[in-house]
Amino acid sequence: MIESRVRFRHLQTFLEVARQKSVVKAAGLLNVSQPAVTKTIRELEQALGVAVFERDGRGIKITRSGEIFMQHAGMAITALRQGIDSVSNAGADGGPPIRIGALPTVSAHIMPRAMSLFLKEKTGATIKIVTGENSVLLDQLRLGELDLVVGRLAAPDKMTGFFFEHLYSEQVVFAVRPKHPLLRAGADVFERLSDYPVLMPTRGSIIRPFVERFFITNGIAAIPTEIETVSDSFGRAFVRQSDAVWIISAGVLADDLKTGVLTTLPIDTSETKGPVGLTMRTDTATSAAFSILLKTVREAAQGQG
Repeated sequence: MIESRVRFRHLQTFLEVARQKSVVKAAGLLNVSQPAVTKTIRELEQALGVAVFERDGRGIKITRSGEIFMQHAGMAITALRQGIDSVSNAGADGGPPIRIGALPTVSAHIMPRAMSLFLKEKTGATIKIVTGENSVLLDQLRLGELDLVVGRLAAPDKMTGFFFEHLYSEQVVFAVRPKHPLLRAGADVFERLSDYPVLMPTRGSIIRPFVERFFITNGIAAIPTEIETVSDSFGRAFVRQSDAVWIISAGVLADDLKTGVLTTLPIDTSETKGPVGLTMRTDTATSAAFSILLKTVREAAQGQG
């Protein structure tokens, strides 16, 4: 039987190679040799009767069969982790920890209030919150390393095995320090934008395509001085002490804009608006504490967008 030949190490190795898209990187993270990883993947492919990876230039990529298997492998690892967590936390009132992935815009604006509301419920549950780019968080969700991602809706091809609950919509803004030269009356923002450093969302970020389409629509071919960053602390500090323009989701800067520490350029960015919400696996098992967490995030998001 196939299932008797597929072991935990096969699933673990397969998922790590799929995530890293590299046998070498996976071997380093698993603390085993590269030949050992290759042998394990070959054993898995022999057991399944199909290839799960194929060469892609000098690297590798997952096959269609591998993508299908990854969904189930991720669910299997998740179930095992939940079982271990349940046993480990059998004597605790809160149960297994709840692991949340949040985009920077949500981490700065929604999650603080959501956590305040959640703590008032006194569930005793342990919460872990991580931030990062949308693609990274969704990979971790798919592999069972996260239970929930709060952020923008991903492209349809990235949503296989997930479902999305819309909370609000949010747009991108062009933020600058007060008294920035582009705020002067009569300044043509699009004509002069190339005169200044521009902090851009990274190419793997969920809002990057929105920004690129916005540039094309407004006749901007390229930015001479472009800095890609996902660091809120760097962006905030750099923009406050320079003439840089920061292109970022409005939620990240909600407090800065409210207090006047930063302001936005007078341009209509409504076409960059996109849905923000809850992304979960379709097989997510909801505990009482998890249901309460979802409720508090919904409450914290009310009135946004």
